[in-house]
Amino acid sequence: MPKVASAYRPRTKPKLGQHFLTSDDAAARIVDAIGDVSQSTVLEIGPGRGILTSLLAKRARRLIAVELDRVLAAQLRLKFGMARNVEIIEADILAIDFDSLFGPKPGLGRPGIEIKPDPVRVVGNLPYYITSDILLRIFHYAKYFESLVIMVQREVADRIAAEPGGRDYGLLSATAQLYARVEKLFTLPPGAFSPPPKVHSTVLRLTMAPRHEELGVAGDGFVDFLRLSFSQKRKTLWNNLKVKFDERELRRALADANVKPTSRAETLSLEESAAVYRALRQADERS
Repeated sequence: MPKVASAYRPRTKPKLGQHFLTSDDAAARIVDAIGDVSQSTVLEIGPGRGILTSLLAKRARRLIAVELDRVLAAQLRLKFGMARNVEIIEADILAIDFDSLFGPKPGLGRPGIEIKPDPVRVVGNLPYYITSDILLRIFHYAKYFESLVIMVQREVADRIAAEPGGRDYGLLSATAQLYARVEKLFTLPPGAFSPPPKVHSTVLRLTMAPRHEELGVAGDGFVDFLRLSFSQKRKTLWNNLKVKFDERELRRALADANVKPTSRAETLSLEESAAVYRALRQADERS
C-alpha cells in the first residue's frame, strides 16, 4: 500500500485528549437536540472524524467546524470539500476571534445603523481538560450565540447544572446559569467513544438567556466579582472579598444584601450574589 494512504488511517490512540464519538444513535440524538438549523449558522467545536459534521452538513445553512488537530482538519477538508455550506478551520477554539467570524463585515450596512448578527448555534464534544475555558469564552461573546448542545464529562455537567448549596456549585455553575438555561439531556457510556474514556459523558443544552439586566449587574464586572467570591472555596465569602474591598463597606454591603459574612459563595443564589455586588458598587460610587 502506498505510504501516503497510511496518513489517513483512523488513529488508534487519542491526541490532545481526543475521544471520538462512534455511536450513530448518539450522534443523531445530539443533532436533533440542536433543532431546525436550515436557516442557521452552526459552530462545531472539535469535529474530530466528522460523525456530527456529516449530519450537520445536510441540515445547516452554514456550518463552521473548528478542529485543532492538523491531520484531522486535512481529512475533514477532503471529506467536505464539495459541500459549499461547510467551512473547516484548523485552529484552537480558544484563539478564534468571534468578532471577525460572526460580527458585521466592513462595508455592509449604513452608518449609524447597527446590524444584529444572526444567532449561532454551537455543538461539540468538548475536550475535558478545557471545557471551562471554552464555555467562559463563549459566554464572553454571548451576543453571537443562541444555544449550545455540548458533550462534557459527567462530573463537569453536574457542576454546570448544580444548584446553590450543593458541593458541585461553583464559579462554572454560577457563570453558566448567569448566561443560559441549562438542561441535562442524556448520558453516554465510555463505549460510545473510541478510544473509550475512563468517564461517562453527559450531553447538555444551554439556551442563551443572559440575566444581567434582570439582576441589575450589566457589564463585565459581575463575572469578576463571582470569580473573586469563589477564588478559594474553603474560605468564607468575607475572607475572599476583603482582599479587594474595604472591610467597613463590605460589612455594610453584606448587611444590605441580608447575607452573613460567614456564608460561602456556593451557598448564595445568583440573586443574593448580585445583591452583594450591587451594594458594593453603590458604595464605590459614593466614595
